[in-house]
Amino acid sequence: MAIFELRMQIIKRSEGRSAVAAAAYRSATKIENTYTGDIEDYSRKKWVEYSEILLPENAPREFQDRAVLWNSVENTEKGSRARLAREIQVALPVELSMEENIRLIQEFIQDTFISDGMVADVNIHCPPVTDENKVPIDKNGNRAADEKDIIFRNPHAHILLTVRPLDQDGTWMAKAQ
Repeated sequence: MAIFELRMQIIKRSEGRSAVAAAAYRSATKIENTYTGDIEDYSRKKWVEYSEILLPENAPREFQDRAVLWNSVENTEKGSRARLAREIQVALPVELSMEENIRLIQEFIQDTFISDGMVADVNIHCPPVTDENKVPIDKNGNRAADEKDIIFRNPHAHILLTVRPLDQDGTWMAKAQ
C-alpha cells in the first residue's frame, strides 16, 4: 500500500543556497552558475531515473536547457535574501510502474503549477534500500554490490519550481505566493 509523503522547502540565497546547485544536484548534472561563477557538478550522483523540464506554452524554448533556466532565475533575483525556487518532494507509489509514476507526476505538475505560468524541473529518484552504513542491501538484508540484487523501494519526485510565473510574453512576473 502506498504511503503519502510530501515535503516542501524554499531555496533561499540568504541560507547560502543556489537554484543552480539545487537543480544540478537533483538532476545529477554539471551546471555553471553564472551569478556566482561556481561550477555545480553532481554528474557522478546515481539513481536519477527520470528528468524533465515542464514549461507553460508561453515560456522561452531555451528554458528547456536546465542551465539557461536556473541561471535566468539566479540573475533575475538580485538581493542577498532572495527566494530563488520552491521545492516539493513527493513519494511515489511503488505499486505503479515508472511510466505510470511519470504520467502521474506530469499531470499533477501540469494541473497545479504549469497552468499558472510556473516552470517546473522534475527529477524522479529511486535510491536503493541501505544498511546502517549506507551500503545497498539485497532482499535478505545482506550487502549487495550487483545492481540486479539491490532492492529499490523509495521512488520519489523532486519538483523544483520557479517562484515567479511567466507572463504571456515569456518574461518573469512578480513573485507568486
